Amino acid sequence: MKRILLFILFCAITEILWAQAANSGSVRTSVPNKAEETKRVNLGNDVTMELVYIPAGKFKMGSSPEEKAWSTSRVGGAQPGTDRESYEGEAPRSMQVRDGFWMGRTEVTVGQFRQFVQETGYVSDAEKPGGVTQVFDPNWKTAGEGPPHPWIKMPGKSWKDPNFGFPLSDNYPVVSVSWNDGRAFCEWLTKKEQAAGRLPKGMEYRLPTEAEWEYACRGGSEGYFWWGNDIYEGEGRLNISAVDFLPGRNKVWPLAIAPWSDGFAFVAPVDHYKERGRNGFGLADMCGNVWEIVLDHFDPKGGHEELHSASTNVRPVCKGGNYFDVPGNARCAVRLGLQGVSYSDSRDGFRICLGVTK
Repeated sequence: MKRILLFILFCAITEILWAQAANSGSVRTSVPNKAEETKRVNLGNDVTMELVYIPAGKFKMGSSPEEKAWSTSRVGGAQPGTDRESYEGEAPRSMQVRDGFWMGRTEVTVGQFRQFVQETGYVSDAEKPGGVTQVFDPNWKTAGEGPPHPWIKMPGKSWKDPNFGFPLSDNYPVVSVSWNDGRAFCEWLTKKEQAAGRLPKGMEYRLPTEAEWEYACRGGSEGYFWWGNDIYEGEGRLNISAVDFLPGRNKVWPLAIAPWSDGFAFVAPVDHYKERGRNGFGLADMCGNVWEIVLDHFDPKGGHEELHSASTNVRPVCKGGNYFDVPGNARCAVRLGLQGVSYSDSRDGFRICLGVTK
């Protein structure tokens, strides 16, 4: 009887704590109640990849009218008058990720992608005949009317040289890769691990679905960002458009709005911010640094709980914002559709997961 009474008391206290959390505006759901589980995958030549276990759970996808209004406010900095925020849906929708999965602690790095290329001879979409990738235009000048656009499609550039003006070491996120390139990397790793007998039955390495990605990004929180709603608490957590001089210039990005230096005008090394830059699931760089391409095809009406595939006008979804983005465009809910499956950009990369076959 004593044990039963103690159990009832425990349940009552738990309910009170959940109610307090809900009233605080920073509700946390589906956070692991055990020590963080990780696994390390050997890609060959001493190149490894760390994955973090994400348990099944529920979350709310999308954003509220208040969040959308904030994103285009002075602090949020996103361009008003566009329909971009409408892509997040009319209101947050309850979603369920039914199967647990493993997710890369960081975006796929230059070193990891290079190991894939060296082992397979793979040629990325940007490197193929007629291929181009969108990169920073070093001749760009702020002039004229309208929002500045310092980007240009350029042949001869790729993940090997995305035109930043400095070489990317192995611990930087790979960029200028397409949806096709990300899927090819995952297929290679799946076959490699299958051949080694290390891949659980019914599982594959793949890009995460949009629902898996947003659930993982939130890390148990329902805030605008994984730490909550206050962008000023983001200092030291993410790489966005902040007070950092562009290489060879005494100017910052024209849209820079975060009033601190995050240390990088372009990409930052993965997991640079360490524990402070990791969310409730232990994932690094989920907001900012580079847009992350996911498995789903873009539906302008909002994301889906299950994998969404289009038969025409296939535009992969990318999530999370990048180093050039203002705070309003680097939230958990933000989503865009790429121009196509072969499109690449020096602001785009990807992160993999190990999950049930899709």
